[in-house]
Amino acid sequence: MAWQVQEAKARFSEMLETSRVEGPQIVTKRGVETAVLVAMEEWKEIQRRAKPRIKEWLLAPEARTESLTPPRVRHQHRSLPHLD
Repeated sequence: MAWQVQEAKARFSEMLETSRVEGPQIVTKRGVETAVLVAMEEWKEIQRRAKPRIKEWLLAPEARTESLTPPRVRHQHRSLPHLD
């Protein structure tokens, strides 16, 4: 359901209860969707899903793993001294 901002202000308790029982409630301002009121349990779930897990982060195409490991350096080997 969408609530105009004036209606949302006047009936906030009802809007809050509706968001808890029926789901997210949209607030409009001059006909434009501006905000959403969601129940705390749903908000926590949204936040939990928004945080990438390390495995997902490393496997993502935009992952920048090359900066996590130092570049390999080729060492020059010295020849051993000749022993008589």
